[in-house]
Amino acid sequence: MQNDQKPLVGAILIAGAMIAGAILLRGSSAPATPIPSLNGVPATAVTPVSEEDMVLGNPKAEVTLILYEDFQCPWCGKFHNEAEKEVREKYIPKGSVRFVFRDFAFLGTFVEPYDKARDESINAAEAALCAAEQDKFWEYHDYLFEHQNGENEGNFANGNLKAFAKNLGLDSTAFDTCLDSDKYAAAVENSRTQASPYGVRGTPNGFILKNGKIVDTIEGYLPAAALTTKIENALR
Repeated sequence: MQNDQKPLVGAILIAGAMIAGAILLRGSSAPATPIPSLNGVPATAVTPVSEEDMVLGNPKAEVTLILYEDFQCPWCGKFHNEAEKEVREKYIPKGSVRFVFRDFAFLGTFVEPYDKARDESINAAEAALCAAEQDKFWEYHDYLFEHQNGENEGNFANGNLKAFAKNLGLDSTAFDTCLDSDKYAAAVENSRTQASPYGVRGTPNGFILKNGKIVDTIEGYLPAAALTTKIENALR
């Protein structure tokens, strides 16, 4: 009798262990992290940050904010003056967040008949890159957003862009030569075309990355508090 019961007891113990293990495994499995999206496109990748990017902050920062903007975009101007500046002042000195600006110059294309030479979005983007040659990109970047005055109305015509550079103390001869050469036309165009497959459709649009992985996105204007919340969530 005792010999007959041993296999039965063993089977019961094994079955119990299997059930307990299954319950433990089910209880310990964390819910899948939802994949963020940008304008309906799953945000699983974006063009990696490179030496060609305009970067502000610690290159080894845990969190990276990549923002696509058009210097003519009024919502970008509002975003810059209210949210972006506050975030930069709060996090850049700490070294915890780095800021990456990328051109998405598209508003000038709405002018009819279209003349690329007079595309103020493209001209402004090229001008900022010319300022970068004199290590003045961020000063020029800020100046453009702070001196917006309508879209496609001549405010960012080449003459004004050159005057802005002079106001900021840049070498006017070098800047003017750079801008007149259109040397950055391809770079500005590539920035826009490379962004489109990742869901960038307008401005401001962007991605928040933590240790290289996209954890959140920006679809349009955000007040400072909302942008800060997104960054704080990424830093956790």
